[in-house]
Amino acid sequence: MTDQAVDEVALAPWLEANVDGFRGPFTLEKFSWGQSNPTYRIAAASGDYVLRRKPFGQLLPSAHAVDREYRLIAALHPLGFPVARPYALCADTDVIGAIFYVMELVSGRAYTNGALPEFDAVMRCRMYEQLVDTLADLHNIDPVAAGLGDFGKPGNYFERQVARWTRQYRDSQTDDLPEMERLIGYLPKSLPEQSRTSIVHGDYRIDNVLFDDGTLKAVLDWELATLGDPVADFSYLAMQWMMPADGTAGLAGLDLPALGIPSLEEMVRRYSERSGVRVAGQLDWYFAYNLFRLAGIVQGIKKRVIDGTASSAKAAEMAARVPMLASAAWSFAQKAGA
Repeated sequence: MTDQAVDEVALAPWLEANVDGFRGPFTLEKFSWGQSNPTYRIAAASGDYVLRRKPFGQLLPSAHAVDREYRLIAALHPLGFPVARPYALCADTDVIGAIFYVMELVSGRAYTNGALPEFDAVMRCRMYEQLVDTLADLHNIDPVAAGLGDFGKPGNYFERQVARWTRQYRDSQTDDLPEMERLIGYLPKSLPEQSRTSIVHGDYRIDNVLFDDGTLKAVLDWELATLGDPVADFSYLAMQWMMPADGTAGLAGLDLPALGIPSLEEMVRRYSERSGVRVAGQLDWYFAYNLFRLAGIVQGIKKRVIDGTASSAKAAEMAARVPMLASAAWSFAQKAGA
């Protein structure tokens, strides 16, 4: 079976038995997004759904945790937080060859260009305000009250994360990058004190949410979510303002006031006022960490390209970014005092 193929004959009876109200016949179409976990649209007689599965083949330990992702959205949906309604999880790999889950197809669109050229200045401002407000609202949810008190390990979040992404990088390393070696030495020795423990998304950016007519409808792609420091999430989003505007999420170099997009300072203030988490004046270390982490993620994609198991046509293009990410991470580490 190839990485793209799902056995629809085997899937059909499972859907009818486990997804409330499901009726066939149905067709299955792979989305272009869902870089890490292949994601499909199910168009059935009873409506449209989304299926997300682990990739087939050998995987790194702890990666592609769609079962954790399902548990999280199942906890957040009843609270009114904007996520797709979860229908069912299949932990039996005998059905299609991998763990998968099914959720509703939310109406809306993910916008990959952070400049939002489809909208006017007023709407752009509103969309970015919703983006940061939704993140603050996530960080204000009590994990224990949501039934997620054991969703992450206790202790310093950044200590665990730096160790995790160092390990992930080592497991998929293909080149000798001096900046990555320097970061692996520096980051564990300079860990900030954790601000508080919150549910963190882990990959929160504008192209991982769905907007419908300018209204934020759902947050997508929870694979990297855990319990940890909310500043990790906010600083990852804030990197949009530091990355060059190249048609992706980056905003650096754009005339933000003319576009109606809030400045980073305005986003920092708005987030802190809504969440109660202070982030002003301390972002350089977090930028270094986030870029290091991103380099580790993209290195994993690069290894899958080499092994022939990458799930996206864009994977090879992404894999070429590892040295640039490592260099940018080290540059921010130096600003932070490395």
